[in-house]
Amino acid sequence: MSNSKTQTIIPLTQLDAVGKPIGQANGMPGAAYTSEALFNFERDQLIGNTWAGLAFASELVAKGSLMPIDFMGLPLIMTRDRHDQIHVFHNVCSHRGMTLVSEAKSQTRGISCPYHSWYYDLSGNLKSTPFIGGVDINEVEGFSCEDNGLMSVRSHIWMGIVFINLSGAAEDFADYIGPLEKRWAEFAGADGLAQLQAPVDDASMEIKVQSNWKLAVENYCEAYHLPWVHPSLNTYSPLDQHYNIVAAENMSGQGSYVYILSEVAGTELPQFADWPQEKLRHAEYISLYPNVLLGLQVDHAFAMILQPQAAGSTVEKLQLYYVGDESLDQAYQGCRSAVLKSWRQVFSEDIFAVEGMQNARRSPGFKGGVFSPVMDVPSHHFHQWVAQGYSAGTV
Repeated sequence: MSNSKTQTIIPLTQLDAVGKPIGQANGMPGAAYTSEALFNFERDQLIGNTWAGLAFASELVAKGSLMPIDFMGLPLIMTRDRHDQIHVFHNVCSHRGMTLVSEAKSQTRGISCPYHSWYYDLSGNLKSTPFIGGVDINEVEGFSCEDNGLMSVRSHIWMGIVFINLSGAAEDFADYIGPLEKRWAEFAGADGLAQLQAPVDDASMEIKVQSNWKLAVENYCEAYHLPWVHPSLNTYSPLDQHYNIVAAENMSGQGSYVYILSEVAGTELPQFADWPQEKLRHAEYISLYPNVLLGLQVDHAFAMILQPQAAGSTVEKLQLYYVGDESLDQAYQGCRSAVLKSWRQVFSEDIFAVEGMQNARRSPGFKGGVFSPVMDVPSHHFHQWVAQGYSAGTV
């Protein structure tokens, strides 16, 4: 699919309309949420050309473990090798292109192709090629194992999230994440995020929604819907105490001046030591484009990875983090459970909203919608990012 064909699905005039000032702009049209052709285009261009969340490092706890991951129809493998390093590879044998891994494994030394038994270690190196030169002849002149290992996917781990860059052409990860780290250093301190710990229990959840991944991002960006979709949350973090965030080209979101979940839920968790005393009730919720949703509070943080399954289907995977080793003690078990329960309720309440919008995107009556020039600033920023990616990308 070429860029010109992309623009037959979404005409350039509609993309231009998204880029107008917010009071004059339209949003992305319905095809951006329903077209499977555009879904594949997004994987290879919009998402593939930048850093995207793939999985959590905590999903592979032990050395010698691996798991297959389908990333928008692309078969990948994530491994944790014997040196405790995490790698991401294409789930493809370098011999005849066989799928290598179909289920997660632990305490394994490597990967054996089920077709011809070529064998790779968990660092992606090809270690043996049985019968390559004939029966019982495992070597052949001119063939090098060193040149035929697994094809690696560029990856980086930050805040326990395994990020990938499919094209290999994205900016250095430090430059990608730098604006957010600088912003949150005001709250957590220069090295504060490094203190975050992920418990092994009461720390994660998974939700499948019948919605395009972009709708989950848009919904998370803004606080406009709080009084009607999150009435309980609105009682302790009301709409009139929220502010818009446009932190950089690749992120936007919302903040609250009066986040008090710890008081509402009765939790007393360890806090960031460097958090400004005058901002103890501040919290920020930022969409890190394309598909990672982040939250930071004085006593915990969370990350949600949106795993697009199809144009109208997304898996949302949430991981909670707490401050310092002490926060993982059994004494805080009840507090951690209360935090997870609260966020489970909030994200579950969003399901009907994103699924309702997805259903309506099939209607010819939807032309992209409009924006509140006050309340929808972060969502409009995301729409502009998508529109620019559609205009620039080619396949």
